[in-house]
Amino acid sequence: MKASDADILIIPGYTNSGPDHWQSRWQSRLSTARRVEQEAWSKPVREDWVAKVVEAVNEADKPVVLVAHSLGVAAAVQAIPAFRKPVAGAFLVAPPDVANPNIRPKHLMTFGPYPRDPLPFPSITIASRNDQFGAFEAAEEIAAAWGSLFLDAGEAGHINAESGFGPWPEGSMTFAHFLQRL
Repeated sequence: MKASDADILIIPGYTNSGPDHWQSRWQSRLSTARRVEQEAWSKPVREDWVAKVVEAVNEADKPVVLVAHSLGVAAAVQAIPAFRKPVAGAFLVAPPDVANPNIRPKHLMTFGPYPRDPLPFPSITIASRNDQFGAFEAAEEIAAAWGSLFLDAGEAGHINAESGFGPWPEGSMTFAHFLQRL
């Protein structure tokens, strides 16, 4: 699949992805990419965020490819049962451990627990070994439950602009290979 053959949905996490974040950069470069906008980026409500993802998928004209980061991963995965349009695949980066009672801010726990059923489409889950929002082992375990290809990003923090992942060329190449396999 080529990027032009898909509706690429950029699904940011808590507080949105700023202009230097890899999601924002990819959105500006991919002609068929659009952001799933949330009403309250800094006060996320699970039902509202999930509804926005469902709406974006169900409005798509082409097969959808989800590109989710952080809390966007949780919203995307929680939304799957309500999708009426085909999803070709999901690129899931830095899933937070929403079942961890020590996660901060505390309201991120309202997005958990993750469903444990295999995802109904191909996916890649990428996690860091030192992500302050989720233990590497928890990400690895949930990716296995989803049947997702799991990639170790090494010591990459939260895989966002603050941890040095603005352009993220390795992620871009991985995403391009993923699209080719869809």
